[in-house]
Amino acid sequence: MSRLLTVAKYQASGNDFLIVDEVDGRCEDTPDVPGLCDRWLGVGADGLIRVSRGDRAPFRFDLTNADGSPAAISGNGMRCVAGFLRDRHGVPANGEMDVESPAGIRHVWLTLDGATVAMGQPNFTKAAIPMRGPAWETFAQQPFEVEEGRTLTATALSMGNPHLVLLTQEDPFAFDLERLGPSLEHDERFPERTNVEFARVRSDEPGVIDVRVWERGVGETLACGTGACAVAVAANEAGLSPATVRVRFRGGSLTVERRDDGEVLLGGAVSHVFDATVDLEELE
Repeated sequence: MSRLLTVAKYQASGNDFLIVDEVDGRCEDTPDVPGLCDRWLGVGADGLIRVSRGDRAPFRFDLTNADGSPAAISGNGMRCVAGFLRDRHGVPANGEMDVESPAGIRHVWLTLDGATVAMGQPNFTKAAIPMRGPAWETFAQQPFEVEEGRTLTATALSMGNPHLVLLTQEDPFAFDLERLGPSLEHDERFPERTNVEFARVRSDEPGVIDVRVWERGVGETLACGTGACAVAVAANEAGLSPATVRVRFRGGSLTVERRDDGEVLLGGAVSHVFDATVDLEELE
């Protein structure tokens, strides 16, 4: 017997998500998220997002990573949801709204081709990240050995999820991310694992930061919204970049603004890729 699930695929700078529409009612099926997100045997995506009515905001966002683990927030995922709501549920193209998530409520502004989301304020305490050590301590601009004989300057922070930003003067593509990513993600100092960014502040292009990202529960992705925010904040804290920067990933660029009140804004384009109806029985 067939069990059909319709998903809409959206992407933001190559960070792609399958969106399940539950605005008018809960989908009772529990899909095999790793199977759906598999890029060879499934539809393919960095994660699956359920969009429903919120209790404290008009809409709610719930993300499951490609490996099946839950995620509290995703900046690009939130922006993709905004594009989906614009296209499917009548939210005006120049409108704004609140969206509830496990990490709290986020405010989103829509445009014709994209969205900007208020990502909240960064938190540097080890308790918030979380990172092992005294709860009140921070880990900012500290030496961090990424492999034997290779140490970079690192800052750990939370943008609603954990990030380890590794600042380097080298091209981020000089690093073997497929080899280094898993060990850094699972570093024992991060009890809930961490996202990892290799970031180079461009001296020849003011306000531009080149980044490669290894996402917790996904692997290397073409972009990461919370990762862009974490990189921009870490570079700004180190005095290496202004409050507004362009963060350039393999999949495209995102704009990050760190306001005077500490709020971090993330903006960029969003596009619909395709819709698909999947027989869940075929994935099991």
